[in-house]
Amino acid sequence: MSADPQTPLRADARRNRDQIIAAARVIFAEHGPEVPMEEIARSAGVGVGTLYRRFPDRDALVRAVAVDNFARVLEDARAAAEAEPTAWAALVRLLYGSMDLQLSIQLAMVSMKAYEILREDPVISDLRQSLLIEVESLVRAAQEDGHLRKDVGAGDVAMLFAVLLRRLPPRNPEIAEISTARCVAIMIDGLRAQPGTPLPGRPLGRDDIH
Repeated sequence: MSADPQTPLRADARRNRDQIIAAARVIFAEHGPEVPMEEIARSAGVGVGTLYRRFPDRDALVRAVAVDNFARVLEDARAAAEAEPTAWAALVRLLYGSMDLQLSIQLAMVSMKAYEILREDPVISDLRQSLLIEVESLVRAAQEDGHLRKDVGAGDVAMLFAVLLRRLPPRNPEIAEISTARCVAIMIDGLRAQPGTPLPGRPLGRDDIH
């Protein structure tokens, strides 16, 4: 009995789609979502025609990358909350270790091109809210444990990360990596529960950053 002739095509289509999304994630993280589609196809090892069969335009590709990325970060947040001994440790792990989080913040809050594409997408909205709920849960638990300062909210954490990602990227990739790690460390130190400069206004919640 012969195998279904369409099965290899479905497998190839899925593999091509995964390769394109993986390549786009890396390129978007480094250069933003305005990179030429031809460059993304070349990096994915597929033809431009194959890319456009999977994703008919840039908007479709940006949406697919964002859905994939938000899902990854949400999984990271839940895994950190389950594995780490404290909510503070889980929050630090998420901020330090998740390159996916950096890309999600770029797509959702930093890149105006991506923001215009994604702002009314219901799937992205649901994933984004689920992630912010997880971060909010970590923030509240870390505050109750006495590790995180009381006058911040989940929105403050998201905005801090967005501001960090708005920096001008150094030409040297090594310096870029080091500077990001140092900025995150400074940010985390500022979030610790310790005497410091009182913050103006009120804590920003997840509903404040729509």
